[in-house]
Amino acid sequence: MPEIRRIRTEELKTADLRIGDKILLSGTVYTARDAAHKRIAAMLDAGEEPPFPLEGAVIYYAGPTPAPPGKPIGSCGPTTSGRMDPYAPRLLDLGLAGMIGKGERAKPVQDAIVRNGAVYLCAVGGAGALAARCIKSLEVIAFEDLGCESVKRLEIEDFPLVVCNDAHGGDLFSQGRAEYCHV
Repeated sequence: MPEIRRIRTEELKTADLRIGDKILLSGTVYTARDAAHKRIAAMLDAGEEPPFPLEGAVIYYAGPTPAPPGKPIGSCGPTTSGRMDPYAPRLLDLGLAGMIGKGERAKPVQDAIVRNGAVYLCAVGGAGALAARCIKSLEVIAFEDLGCESVKRLEIEDFPLVVCNDAHGGDLFSQGRAEYCHV
């Protein structure tokens, strides 16, 4: 059975992760989906600073549900990542270390991951309530008017993820299809 590595968000660019690696991620991540990415791009176009430092940051493509009593967050499953593909290369070029979501990424995103030594991690779709157990705190930091799509700072602990695109050009989606088709 492959080893599951514990990694901190600030170690993502130096962890030499490869596709198929299973990790438990801890540290700070920021949620952002389509509407937030559009606003962040507009801020960058206007020469403004984004709502969080991009250098070394990790974005989780998620729009969590409201927190039940006594919990920091409601269900928090991943959103389909392809919707953020138009924005991802620019953010990676500005220092983004990693992205968390579900589904495969476009070739320009994969190229930017390699170019910047970053990583794309997949969370299990449909398991948002289980993922929420790994989220220890939540703070809305930008675009509160977007509701569940506002940008939030999350502190996560042992969040289970799989490396799907690595800094070496590996793509778990195309490799998996190739292996399946040659069985």
